[in-house]
Amino acid sequence: MSGKDIRFRKIFGAENKAVVVACDHGMFDGPHHGMEDIPAMLKRLGDGPDAILMSPGMLPYCREYFGRRNAPAAIVRLNYNSVFSFKWGYRDSVISNLFQPEEAVANGADAVLVCLTMKTVSEAVDARNVEIFADLCGRAHRLGLPVVGEYFPHSHLTKAPDEFHEEILIGCRMLAELGADCIKTFYTNAFKEVTGKCPVPILGLGAEKTPTDRDALTLAEREIKDGASGVVFGRNAVQATKPAAFIQALQDICKRGAKAAAVTRKYGLSA
Repeated sequence: MSGKDIRFRKIFGAENKAVVVACDHGMFDGPHHGMEDIPAMLKRLGDGPDAILMSPGMLPYCREYFGRRNAPAAIVRLNYNSVFSFKWGYRDSVISNLFQPEEAVANGADAVLVCLTMKTVSEAVDARNVEIFADLCGRAHRLGLPVVGEYFPHSHLTKAPDEFHEEILIGCRMLAELGADCIKTFYTNAFKEVTGKCPVPILGLGAEKTPTDRDALTLAEREIKDGASGVVFGRNAVQATKPAAFIQALQDICKRGAKAAAVTRKYGLSA
């Protein structure tokens, strides 16, 4: 078993399922509610997540949380993608290689996330974006780091459901072909096709904050039912009625086949 395999199993375990909490929003979109103080946020979450996705600059501030036995794994985002700067209205989906795998592993990362957006403003931008992904993926693997590939469509809120699905389907397959060990992406109207035609595990993301905890848990239930190997939830976890209980509810759904309605009642979450 290689170093990459050992680190991958730390996240996915024997069940090959993972519950990941994302708190890297400040890298693109400023401080979100509940994420102003990342170390304090992690304490509120407790040890329930299998991994935490965060920006490189925040990891050194969280040594107390991660530097313990049986702590969640640390996944560090490497590249910058302007598609995430929602408050500034960026639309070109330009990706920049800002952080290096060597820096991530030196700071204690167990895995890295590398983002890819295609069908942007030009074929030249697309080519550069995929070049950055391939470079970072190869270098991370040489260091024994698993790579979470993230496919995030350009102008994702304006695309028709069928167009959105087709791009996710093709984008996820591209990431697998380029070497991603697992993939974080959106739930689509034919998500079983995405998971069924990709040879690596797919993690469904939580996307926008839902009105209730049950709504978010229902999304997780659908993602797992349609073949996802876990979830990556950010605001829906951090801003939940009871964040630590919400994580336990996600664990029940992802690893024990629980229903959203049942775990909402079990943990006293908002319905």
